[in-house]
Amino acid sequence: NPTARFGEDIATKYLKEKGYKIIDKNFRKGYGEIDIIAINNNTLVFVEVKTRTTLLFGGALESIARYKQKSLIKTANFYKYTHPNLPENLRIDAVLIDIKPDKTINIEHVENISGF
Repeated sequence: NPTARFGEDIATKYLKEKGYKIIDKNFRKGYGEIDIIAINNNTLVFVEVKTRTTLLFGGALESIARYKQKSLIKTANFYKYTHPNLPENLRIDAVLIDIKPDKTINIEHVENISGF
């Protein structure tokens, strides 16, 4: 999906500018995928990126449903288990990219969406 990839590129650049160290992207395990994995302030951060070009179907944050959060947590735990040298502190964030019809871009970064 070109829109999703574009959004992930914007989110990656945004996070790097905020001082996040990107260590992995598009990590897939059978039950889930994590768009961006980063380290910030000795915390392992798993980032779900949502890109919207219309608000017709609701905002981006609403689209990260409960079942999606469960899949993110399960995948994040698997990633941490298979990479034991990474920070112990874990967090799941969302970066919401809203591309307006005039091509302006709004970015919203919501930390700790899962209470993980």
